[in-house]
Amino acid sequence: MTTMSIFNILTNSKAKVFVKWFLPFYLLAFLPSGASAQLKFGYFSYEQAFKAMPEQVIVQKQLSDLKAQYEAEAKRVEEEFNRKYEAFLEVQRDLVPTILNKRQAELQELMAKNVEFKEEARRQYAEAEQQSYAPLRQRLGNVLRQIGSERGYAFILNTDANACPYIDPMMGEDISEAVIQALNEQYQAGGQ
Repeated sequence: MTTMSIFNILTNSKAKVFVKWFLPFYLLAFLPSGASAQLKFGYFSYEQAFKAMPEQVIVQKQLSDLKAQYEAEAKRVEEEFNRKYEAFLEVQRDLVPTILNKRQAELQELMAKNVEFKEEARRQYAEAEQQSYAPLRQRLGNVLRQIGSERGYAFILNTDANACPYIDPMMGEDISEAVIQALNEQYQAGGQ
């Protein structure tokens, strides 16, 4: 095979996908047993580590308070609508058509505003949740990179959602406690 034909194979788009995604796993599978034993990795539960972060309790409380405010306002506007609707039902038979149409339009507008508020409240809550948890996820990611680097891991697996039903303890190391300990030490030191 000439150099040109090898180049053509490697520049072929299907070959690029193979080289990028499948070749590393293919080579890893056929490494001699001594070489594959040197591959070290860690594993842990992201959810468990995240919930163990002391700041997570504070953020959860803040989000709970925010959600309660949105729910209280939604309840208030719903009760206001119900009062106006009941008042309308009591007098609708006595109203002239123009006033009847005006009041119906007011009720429809009020209902549309209530629906709009609920949608906007959901969006803002989701945004607040994302912004509140982002620094915690960043810190957890930093701790994972630090542990992975210090221990010479090729990668760290997240075992949540039964993603890895079996991990050979001779090949990987459960770092759950190390991650939680590092997060707590960092928090006590006041560092990020």
